[in-house]
Amino acid sequence: MASSEIQKTRVINELQSFIKKLLQDPKILETSLEIARRHLDQGTSDGVMAAIANEISDTTSIHIPDSADEHSEADKLFLELLKEVVQEEKALY
Repeated sequence: MASSEIQKTRVINELQSFIKKLLQDPKILETSLEIARRHLDQGTSDGVMAAIANEISDTTSIHIPDSADEHSEADKLFLELLKEVVQEEKALY
């Protein structure tokens, strides 16, 4: 039970840090969405998601590890949310 609480605390702290970066530099969201839109035209495979993560890391202050195996819960959540937003945008048209 204690390790579960530690894990939850770690994830919350990581999300807080991530949200703080987004608030400090709102362009991160715009840039990340542009990157996701370009890449998600090629599908949603692990390779496509890795390309999105790599380009976000290269062009913003957000660092997402190259390998999906190394993605934190916050990394996974952010990439999944980007994918959902882009898919919802496409559904509107």
